[in-house]
Amino acid sequence: MSTPYPFTAIVGQDDLRLGLLLNAVSPAVGGVLVRGEKGTAKSTAVRALAALMPEVPVVPGCRFSCDPASPDPACPDGPHAEAAGVSRPARTVELPVGASEDRLVGALDIERALSEGVKAFEPGLLADAHRGILYVDEVNLLHDHLVDLLLDAAAMGASYVEREGVSVRHAARFLLVGTMNPEEGELRPQLLDRFGLTVEVSASRDTDERVEVVRRRLAYDDDPEGFAARWAEEEGALRERIAAARVLLPRVVLSDGVLRQIAATCAAFEVDGMRADIVMARTATALAAWAGREEVTADDVRQAALLALPHRRRRNPFDAPGLDEDKLDQTLDEAGPQENNDGDDDPDPGPDGGGDGGGGGGVPPQADGEDRTPPQGAEGDSPSPAPEGTPDAPGRPAGGEQQPVASAEPFRTKMLSVPGLGEGAAGRRSRARTEHGRTTGARRPEGALTKLHLAATVQAAAPHQRARGRAGRGLVVRRDDLRQATREGREGNLVLFVVDASGSMAARQRMSAVKGAVLSLLLDAYQRRDKVGLVTFRGKEADVALPPTSSVDAAAARLESLPTGGRTPLAAGLLKAHDVLRVERLRDPSRRPLLVVVTDGRATGGPEPVALAGRAGRLHRSEGTASVVVDCESGYVRLGLAGELARELGGAAVTLDELRADSIAGLVKDVTAAGRAA
Repeated sequence: MSTPYPFTAIVGQDDLRLGLLLNAVSPAVGGVLVRGEKGTAKSTAVRALAALMPEVPVVPGCRFSCDPASPDPACPDGPHAEAAGVSRPARTVELPVGASEDRLVGALDIERALSEGVKAFEPGLLADAHRGILYVDEVNLLHDHLVDLLLDAAAMGASYVEREGVSVRHAARFLLVGTMNPEEGELRPQLLDRFGLTVEVSASRDTDERVEVVRRRLAYDDDPEGFAARWAEEEGALRERIAAARVLLPRVVLSDGVLRQIAATCAAFEVDGMRADIVMARTATALAAWAGREEVTADDVRQAALLALPHRRRRNPFDAPGLDEDKLDQTLDEAGPQENNDGDDDPDPGPDGGGDGGGGGGVPPQADGEDRTPPQGAEGDSPSPAPEGTPDAPGRPAGGEQQPVASAEPFRTKMLSVPGLGEGAAGRRSRARTEHGRTTGARRPEGALTKLHLAATVQAAAPHQRARGRAGRGLVVRRDDLRQATREGREGNLVLFVVDASGSMAARQRMSAVKGAVLSLLLDAYQRRDKVGLVTFRGKEADVALPPTSSVDAAAARLESLPTGGRTPLAAGLLKAHDVLRVERLRDPSRRPLLVVVTDGRATGGPEPVALAGRAGRLHRSEGTASVVVDCESGYVRLGLAGELARELGGAAVTLDELRADSIAGLVKDVTAAGRAA
């Protein structure tokens, strides 16, 4: 087993270390979500934390790590006789992104349960993590149903495995840590709320600090054991401090005045539900215990708010996480007693005892006092558009190009889906064969049986009962009789936007409406768990503004900075989209694409631009690509070119008004179609 990197040797990242240590002191805080760019010691810190956790006494031979002092009466390996326990180090269990449901919660052998009446249960990762740490790297890429199971177990302290009436329950209490890179996509707000704390991490911009990071890492790589030995004293001191804080925790007093500050803060920032209040109370109590105090102070409440509230204020993928600290201070001053707000108290020390680490929990502090705005989703984003009427910014190309315009307010869109039945990643857009959903039939299992179709199994076994010598009431079932249920649910798709940014679209009011429509479709893609990509065309060529990604906020940032002007190379945009889809089919062949072309249908520039655009459209149709053309043509005189393009693509055409889920035009169209059908 390799020697882990010492926790105390991590340079900087005070918010990250404090969030982990508070959960080590009080697992009831509810875990921590670490958000940040790659290469910022997220995984290193989590793995190093296990070495600081106290050893765990367990019942010998119990696969579920029961405590010998109070064994779980419902333990599948129980009941446990009274015996001396054995101690082992706390575990760090890692959940891979591609894990199955059975790997997470455990597998029940349905065949033995039906034929022998035996509950043969193979524990999963939740059982392994009981009384330890469960670490989920790239939690934002984990399938939604797995995240739901994970968070439900963390909230209830138990895991339930049920298969066709046969169920197993075991204890599952663990410190949950998730890490993610926001550029690769966001978690849903409902899932964000289930994490107790969140911290934002970024690489230091201080030269000396970066040098120290490299120096320590090279020393560790050269001699891991020797490096760990040099930090053994600091590790021991921190381990003792965690143990002392755990002992002190039950004696910490949370006064009514402090509770009022917590409630006022949550109300002022308009967080949903009551989970934020509870998490803040537990975090403030853990902060007091960590500082060696038996009473929670206003500084503890402030620090708890910075750790527990930023992610709970994010309601859609285009909201930047963070907290207005001036508003926070004002709220605490108004809600707290005056004598506690005179500024005499020092901030709570960070994990190394050297200050509060820059405030913790909010947007990470920047070097040299520089005020940086939150990242826009991906490197290379264009700056925000200049206000209307201002001169062109330096570095912008000339030649009739107009400044980017702000998008209109997003709206709820109508459902756009890919026809047919797919087998892609779980999502919420198009029909697909999935592991979860309504049962549509049965088949013979190709591997281990996971979803039993009971009626089909009984039907297969019934004709053979006399030949098998059935004598009693029970049904004689053999492996050949077992039938796997086939289920139909929803899949996520690749939604590739092809946006016309030419001069014909450049009227400010018109382009604002177009951007608002695309932003609405992006929000819909986020809610339906799609991947998205963005191709734009103007002038003489088309560009891939954003390769297919799970980060819809990155697509939104590129859309906002999109300039307009020039000719309309429609064929180039369609051909560029064809290249993107060809590559993506090789990377992810099971994910079906949906092409969304946003244009007025005009094609200019080059020889026979309209005919060339038609041939490009037929190329997509020949490969079976589902497509929708969002018709942006406006005015009293309409040429209907977008409809012609939709026919070449073999898809549908909708106007901007019809795209709205609550549009009157769409309602009239639906009612008319229903009347004709009647």
